[in-house]
Amino acid sequence: MSLVDRYIVRAVLGATGLFMFVLLVLAVIITFIGEQGDIGQGQYSASSALLYALLNLPQEAWQLLPIGALMGSILGLGTLARGNELIVLRASGISVARIAGSALFAGLILLAIAIVLGELLAPPLTEAARQVKAGERFSNVSFGGPGAWVRDGNLILEVEQRAGTRQFGSMLVFELSPDHRLIAVGRAARASAGPKNQWVLSGYTESRFTPDRVSVDPPADRTFSSNVSADFLRLVMSNPGDLAAAALWRLIEHYQSNALDPKVYVFAFWSRIARTLAIGFAVMLAVPFVLGPLRSAGGATRMVVGLLLGIGFFLLQRLIESGTIVFDLNPIVLAWLPTTLLATVTLALLARAR
Repeated sequence: MSLVDRYIVRAVLGATGLFMFVLLVLAVIITFIGEQGDIGQGQYSASSALLYALLNLPQEAWQLLPIGALMGSILGLGTLARGNELIVLRASGISVARIAGSALFAGLILLAIAIVLGELLAPPLTEAARQVKAGERFSNVSFGGPGAWVRDGNLILEVEQRAGTRQFGSMLVFELSPDHRLIAVGRAARASAGPKNQWVLSGYTESRFTPDRVSVDPPADRTFSSNVSADFLRLVMSNPGDLAAAALWRLIEHYQSNALDPKVYVFAFWSRIARTLAIGFAVMLAVPFVLGPLRSAGGATRMVVGLLLGIGFFLLQRLIESGTIVFDLNPIVLAWLPTTLLATVTLALLARAR
């Protein structure tokens, strides 16, 4: 890496780091304020709410990094442009493409940070935050939180989530015949995950259907084997946007193997990859702006432009996500649409700047 590369990379990373620090402080404050209504329920205290907000920081950082990269690159490169450093570089024979390449190197560093945050740190810490909140609010008592419907061969399971890592609430078990007729329906008051994908159902009552009668078994404990583990159920119960790419791929394979529609998880998987790659284009997008209309603009103007671009990208991502879920649209194409638009605009403006 040459001296010019280091100079540009340092300017972009420094401004991005400062802007991300401000965003994350605001994110912690907003999350902490949002938890005030739950403080006092069970053992959930102000310190628990603060811990919950801090554990969610990696997920917040991953979601905000594309906006932070765009803002940081506009502010960092804008400072160099206003101080005429970029003009000196251009006068010395360094092309716009070379400056964009240096900015892209900073974007690749930010992209690597995003992968670490999104794939390694954020998923387990987000799960830990949820467990802390649920455990202290409900003291390991079953609560009416989000449940999950899962198909495992000829069984369809509906499970209510619990605060414990291997403890769940009520479980409904629907057993189907090979020709998809309902054979039996059972309900357990509680479900516990045992070793080797064994489930222990407490207070299990089953109604079994035959052509001429319905037999009902009294409440009892039952143990059965299933390919659906407690870890897998926690994945299904989680927000797809909070899951790592590997976990999303597991869910896609399971849904496809059971002839279920994995559209939500397919969109989340490809959107996660596309959003991460968008960081590199977001950094390069700053180059034509600071060499053109924002060259002599003040810091406030550059910040407003960056915020408008970043918020526009974020809102487009959310709008497409809602459209994919509600309407029968191709999830892969729509997942890549915001990043494709960003890349097209960036490359077009760079070509024009040259």
